[in-house]
Amino acid sequence: MIRVLLAEDQAMVRGALATLLNLETDLEVVAEVARGDEVVSAAAAAEPDVAVLDIEMPGMSGLDACAALIRAQPAVRVLIVTTFGRPGYLRRAMEAGASGFLLKDAPAGQLADAIRRAVKGERIVDPAFAAEALSDGANPLTRREQEVLSAVRTHPTVGELSATLHLSQGTVRNHLSAAIQKLGAQNRSDALRIAEQKGWL
Repeated sequence: MIRVLLAEDQAMVRGALATLLNLETDLEVVAEVARGDEVVSAAAAAEPDVAVLDIEMPGMSGLDACAALIRAQPAVRVLIVTTFGRPGYLRRAMEAGASGFLLKDAPAGQLADAIRRAVKGERIVDPAFAAEALSDGANPLTRREQEVLSAVRTHPTVGELSATLHLSQGTVRNHLSAAIQKLGAQNRSDALRIAEQKGWL
């Protein structure tokens, strides 16, 4: 029996996935969580073979939870599922150590098959999506530029960014300018939009 942990913040989606997976004769959902920061402790208690993680969750993203889980329990295979087919997400998932990356609109049978393949040590990524991610290239932003650009969501002015990030206003302007230039954006909100679309934040 393959033991599965599900991490998905939408209760209805999580419940439906659990029901569908439990219908499979060789799969058993042994833990369900609604937050990314609950994944590692739930896995420690339930000892799953595979963790299926959504990307967008409160507490911690599925990508960060993936990295934390693999550090804590290297034998657990991780599948990332998301509504958003952003190439940067795929690259980050693979860098975090995920065994696979699936879109939520895939048939339920495909998820069950992916879980079985992950246990065997296979990598599971839709070939067309993988090709798109490769053609999109790597994230051009430095970690600091990503941090500054992410903060634009809640702190739109240079003064607010400077105070929040404990950086001088000149340094904030330099990071924003570099990010805008690298992304070919018109301004900081355009740069934020582009980086989010690519899955680079």
